[in-house]
Amino acid sequence: MELLRPASAPSAHCVPLRSTPTLSFHLQSAFNRNASPRRLSVFSHPSSAHHLKINYNDTILRRRLPLVSANATPPPPPPPPNSDTKNRKLLVVACSAVTVALAIANRVLYKLALVPMKEFPFFLAQLTTFGYVAIYFSILFTRYIAGTVTDEMLAFPKTPFIIIGFLEALGVVAGMYSGAQLPGPAIPILNQAFLVWQLAFSVLILGRRYSWNRLAGCFLVAAGVVLSVTSGSEQDQMLSGVGMIWPAMMITSTAFQAVASILKESVFIDAATRLKGKLLDIFVVNSYGSGFQALFVLLFLPVLSNLKGIPLPELPSYLRSGAACFLNIGANTTDCDGAPLLPLLYIITNIAFNISVLNLLKYSSAVVSSLAVMSSVPISIYILSLPLPYLPGGVNLSPFFVLGSVVLMLGLILYNFSWPLKQNSDTSRH
Repeated sequence: MELLRPASAPSAHCVPLRSTPTLSFHLQSAFNRNASPRRLSVFSHPSSAHHLKINYNDTILRRRLPLVSANATPPPPPPPPNSDTKNRKLLVVACSAVTVALAIANRVLYKLALVPMKEFPFFLAQLTTFGYVAIYFSILFTRYIAGTVTDEMLAFPKTPFIIIGFLEALGVVAGMYSGAQLPGPAIPILNQAFLVWQLAFSVLILGRRYSWNRLAGCFLVAAGVVLSVTSGSEQDQMLSGVGMIWPAMMITSTAFQAVASILKESVFIDAATRLKGKLLDIFVVNSYGSGFQALFVLLFLPVLSNLKGIPLPELPSYLRSGAACFLNIGANTTDCDGAPLLPLLYIITNIAFNISVLNLLKYSSAVVSSLAVMSSVPISIYILSLPLPYLPGGVNLSPFFVLGSVVLMLGLILYNFSWPLKQNSDTSRH
């Protein structure tokens, strides 16, 4: 194609602005000399100096041309296609390690915090429930001012958070009601039904599918924890004399908590669509979920106080005494040695642990976060069996602990043989 001559008039199909310079050419095909010349007009787009509009007869081609500098450096090469997956795996590994460490510290410090607060465990539970609401919303407000949390995130529908708060409050009520009637060693054993419920509700609610190795790995982890916390001489008599209603209620409480955990994961999935690919800030979920949980716990407070043997008229006096012991202030705090240091350490660690679990849930799945938490149980029991400050007496562990730890590690290895990320086939929707 040859350039014959510039034309003095613009193309009939292009009407440039007065201030827009236009250059028009006639183009002649080099292959067919008898063909009539074509007219080509080039001028800048009125909205930007870096646009060109090209008219070739009746066909209008419009293309945005970036500003090119002679000293401009070439763009970096695109990352390998699998780099995002590898980075995601490393992120999940790091989050899992942090979650396990915080879960261990949380269990150990909870036991230590109950040493000075042994007469006021109900006060400590209510303090954490209502105190976290103020802490989480304060952090949420700070992140909103900083621009990390956007108006679109705050406008996320609140119905899921109401359901999550209601389910978690029901889990607290059912757990406290049944826990008051069950022997202590039976509680962590029955709580392992949480993972089984999570697998079931993950399939029903999220449409997940799990391979045989992951299903077997989860059940091995649960079996390992059961073996670890079960003593050989007492396991046959552990629930003797206890009606079936109390173990069933404890298992039901774990079902409420499992559904709440799955709903939190579904919130992150739904938010990715609503926010056009952006991840919902975890403090939005933490704040609203904890807020509605505290609201429902407040409604259940008369029932909870009666379950703990505290008549409702005596509840204000009990809370004042609990606050005095927590602060270790007053004449009647002789048995509160270790406060407020140990309770404060527990509260701080518990906040970090809850954030870590939700962060791991954000990048992986509810089942992965549960496995990380469950793997901390035998390690926590081992640490608590050692002489500790304010707990000088050690405990001899049974052979079942070693056997359970081995089974638990085998379950974790089996589950992670095929990596449990959301984009894998095992976590696909029906």
